[in-house]
Formats: sequence, structure tokens, C-alpha cells
Amino acid sequence: MNYYFALLTLMLGLGFALLSAYVIYTYSKQKKLQKILEQPIRQEYIAILKRIVLYNRLKEEEQQRIHKSILIFINTKEFTGINIDVSDEMKIVIAFHACLLVLHVEFTACYENLSTILIYPYTMVARQVSANGGIYTKGEFLLEGQSASDTVVISWHDAKKDAYHLHENNVLLHEFAHEIDFLDGSADGTPPLPYAKYHEWAKVLSKEFNKLSDVALKNRDWGKYKLLGAYAATNEAEFFAVVTERYFDKPEALKKHFPELFEEFNSFYKMEFKGVVNEE
Repeated sequence: MNYYFALLTLMLGLGFALLSAYVIYTYSKQKKLQKILEQPIRQEYIAILKRIVLYNRLKEEEQQRIHKSILIFINTKEFTGINIDVSDEMKIVIAFHACLLVLHVEFTACYENLSTILIYPYTMVARQVSANGGIYTKGEFLLEGQSASDTVVISWHDAKKDAYHLHENNVLLHEFAHEIDFLDGSADGTPPLPYAKYHEWAKVLSKEFNKLSDVALKNRDWGKYKLLGAYAATNEAEFFAVVTERYFDKPEALKKHFPELFEEFNSFYKMEFKGVVNEE
């Protein structure tokens, strides 16, 4: 009887210790966030933000809101430069695009699962080994960015170019869209959604992804699908990331050519850009 009592006492003690550790961790985390949010954003940061095209499309209240998110992001993530020194400009540009995606999204608190941002100075050369019928081949391809749940890899040369001048692609929006996709446990082109919205989301995205895949396979008669491009046909995860880029960079073009797709992404991201002109 003494043995079972001692075992019960031990288990209760361990449970209490774990609970106490969790409470202390949660409290210290909340205190840290509160301290961060009490800081005014530095004017040097504002000067950097004003050079970013998408920042200038935000309404004033959205700009004020994203300032707080940026401060949390740069103070809770580890930025590591690979053969490059990490600057405030890098942190602000990267943090802005990450926070822009979740500015009106309620399910996530600034990418809690993401811990590290690796920054390379230029486009990276990645090596890949593939097998086909027992024949192995090695190849190299250029990589502007990559994401893997807790880590995002970015080429600063490409990120800076995309941030200050609108291009067909935006590596930062693309990679952080993958991070959002990861949040429900798998990169499948479907972010965390209310249960009632899954069916319509899946129906619309599957229809357009299948049509794009067919066009890309034939490589002709692209028509409106030229807006999305062949890379979006790689798989559902890449389709989600590319359409996210178009939603932010070319919202009017996406709405004109893919109204159903635009509505699904608009119901998720909930953005209202100011001063957007027709981008045809």
C-alpha cells in the first residue's frame, strides 16, 4: 500500500511540476510580448517600410496594426545570415511580408511554429538526385527561397528586388504562404479554415488547379492561365503559394480572370488594398 501511495505522490508531484513550468513559461511569454508591444516602432523602420510597394497599399490603421506584428516577429524569430551580415532592413522587409499574410487572419499568432530565418546573399544553387526506372541523375537548379515548417530560407537579392518593385513573383509571399499551408499539419494547398468553408475552397481550387495542370501539360493555349504560370501546376501546395502571390501583387488581374479563386482567397486573407490600378 505504501508503494502505491508513494507512486501516486510521485506522479502528482511530476504533474504539478509540469503544470507549474507551463504556467511560468506562458506568463513569461506574455510578459515578453507585452513589453514588445509597448515599444514604439523606430523611425528607421518606418523609412524602410515606406519603400515597400505593398506597405503603401495598406490603409493607415492597417499600417499601425502591422507595426506591432513586425515588432513581435523580429523579436521572436532568429535571423541568421549565411555569408552575409543580417541588417535591420532585412529583418523589416522579411517581417513585413510575413505579417502581411496574417494581418487579418485570426487563427495564428505570428507563425508560432517558425523559429529561424536563414538569409543567403544571392539565389542559391541546390543539388538534386532523381531516379527514373533505376537510372539516377544529378542536377542543379536555382533556388530563391525555401520553407520547411520551422525554417524559412530566403535569397536577399531576390527578396529585396520583389519588395521594392512589383514583379511577376514575390519570393517572400511565396515562402510564407507555404508556412501558412503547413499550419494544419501538411502542405496540401489548404490552410487552416473553418469547417464550413473547406468544401467550397476545395471545389474551387481543385477545378482551377486541374485546368491549369492540363494547360501546362499541353504547353499551349495558356490564355488567362498565363497569369498563374507553369510552376503553380507543380502541385497543390505550389498552386496555393503562387495564387497567394497574385492575390497580393495583382489583385485586380486575379479578380478579373479568376473571380471564384479571388473570392476564396479574399475570404481567407481579407485584404482591401488602396490605390490599386488595373494591372493588365
